[in-house]
Amino acid sequence: MSRKIGILGGTGPEGSGLAARWAAAGEHIVIGSRDANHAAETANLLRARLGSTARIDGAENVSAVEQCEIVVLTVPFSAHAPLLKQLKPHWKPGQILIDTTVPLAAAVGGAPSRMLSVWQGSAAQQTRELVPTSVAVAAAFHNLSAELLAKEEPVDCDILVCSDDDEAKRIASELAAKIPGARALNCGKLENARIVESITALLIGLNVRYKVHTAGIRFTGLPIK
Repeated sequence: MSRKIGILGGTGPEGSGLAARWAAAGEHIVIGSRDANHAAETANLLRARLGSTARIDGAENVSAVEQCEIVVLTVPFSAHAPLLKQLKPHWKPGQILIDTTVPLAAAVGGAPSRMLSVWQGSAAQQTRELVPTSVAVAAAFHNLSAELLAKEEPVDCDILVCSDDDEAKRIASELAAKIPGARALNCGKLENARIVESITALLIGLNVRYKVHTAGIRFTGLPIK
């Protein structure tokens, strides 16, 4: 079945990285942005990189939501609530929204080594409050770095998926499996996204300490599928 995956914030490193991986796996991607021209430019660059058969379009965020069955949110936390409030009238029943947002901000001085989690809630739970109940929400892909996604090689990372909706969880896990090397893990209810999101702050510190940009997470002792 043909479907479209909209990536809001798709012009950024994380969004464009996911777009490239999924387009390479045969998915039809719509890059979403505040600026339709910027979205189109990013789509053109990704098609040039992946080849003419890659199905990648660009659109303004509202248009991306209106034409896609699956929407992935990859915007900074500062843009999270304003964007979702803007989009509220444009959702359709049955859509699935996968939120990758992490509540992070730089500490005083802006030093990357002092990135801190600054919100005690869950961005995914905020999403649940700001979109219609007819839209299923999952949280995933928080701990997969943009630099890993940009490489043309398998990633070494588990994808932690949280949702109260079984179909949203299934779709997020299916998309994780389309990224070579990634393994999706069922991490339970959406409320657990608060724990998953907070791991990113720890990974940022590890990246700085060990002078890398590719720290991820793996859980041992689980069956490999």
